[in-house]
Amino acid sequence: MRVTSLFRLVGLISIAVVGFAIVVRAQDVNYNAMPGTDFSKFKTYRWVTVEGAQKPDQITDRMIRNSIDAQLAKKGLKKVDDASANLYVAYQVAINQEKQFNAYGTGGGYYGYRMGGGMGTVTSQTIQVGTLEVDMYDSAAKELVWKGQASKTLDTDADQEKRQKNLDKATEKLLKNYPPPAKKN
Repeated sequence: MRVTSLFRLVGLISIAVVGFAIVVRAQDVNYNAMPGTDFSKFKTYRWVTVEGAQKPDQITDRMIRNSIDAQLAKKGLKKVDDASANLYVAYQVAINQEKQFNAYGTGGGYYGYRMGGGMGTVTSQTIQVGTLEVDMYDSAAKELVWKGQASKTLDTDADQEKRQKNLDKATEKLLKNYPPPAKKN
């Protein structure tokens, strides 16, 4: 194997490791819906709280609610503050820690009769991974009809602007699945 091919291979492996670290940080979204629910009957919603659920600080709480409100408005739902709501909406958050690996490499070259050395470095750091879970309840039937989760959504170490942008992206991605697509027979 030629020396330049070896350095090219080392460089490609370094790029692949960095790419993997970026992909690992991507938001994961999943949802589940009660079979047979007619979601077209839901026109209004109101916020409710889940007893015992972990809540963020007031600023983050407002950011989460505003982001979800914006997405639900796009779906045609109207927020109300009284018992007339046909849908109750609640959220919960969980903050966990995860290891993130960062890698980079520098290639060497061939200098006359000797090889130039390359070097690579892999570092790790602990990052906070925040999961946002949104629950929707049919107020008349008093049952859960839709549940969605977006992981890697809340980063307590990010500045407010980045945190809001990430949150908006996650709620848009999450609520893309509300109402759930109709099953084809």
